[in-house]
Amino acid sequence: MADEIHKGRKFDQVLEGARRVFLSDGFEGASVDAIARAARVSKATLYSYFPDKKHLFSEVARIECQQQADQATASIDTDAPVRDVLRAAAAHLVGFVLSDFAQGIYRICVAETDRFPELGRDFYESGPQMGIDAMADYFELACSRGELRIEDKALAASQFQALCKAEIFEKRVFGVQKSFERDEIDRVIDSAVDMFLARYGA
Repeated sequence: MADEIHKGRKFDQVLEGARRVFLSDGFEGASVDAIARAARVSKATLYSYFPDKKHLFSEVARIECQQQADQATASIDTDAPVRDVLRAAAAHLVGFVLSDFAQGIYRICVAETDRFPELGRDFYESGPQMGIDAMADYFELACSRGELRIEDKALAASQFQALCKAEIFEKRVFGVQKSFERDEIDRVIDSAVDMFLARYGA
């Protein structure tokens, strides 16, 4: 899709307007007219950057996920003890999956996956898959230093993501609980790290 997207002076403005409209109206309910109004640009300008709404949605999700990944990479010291690295990674992951943005995009992708399977695929590749790849790379490093024992690094990374979302993600996505106290989140993160190290610790 990147080959069909063209950047210009108001590119970021368009993305921010689209972000607001998608999260408030969903994918199907978000009209190009509404996005153009929210971004304070003409439809001609919007179409000069993006050929259609699907490309725009995918780019909004990709940019947000990339920013989250960059923040995590910049703030996590992979030379720290493995427990500290896992806990920091878990904190970033939980913070993102509980955010209004991630929840909104997740619901949109699930709702539209039958008609537009590429939306879910693109978000998975720019979000969860990116996280799995990054964790698998770290596991490779930790294993080489004798800190972890893992045969299938990608599977272990996926398992770690699942452990970090235990209980709180489903409560959030189904509207059972909209916010969580720090001790509730720490309870899940600490348990996730303990379970992971019990299985894969050296």
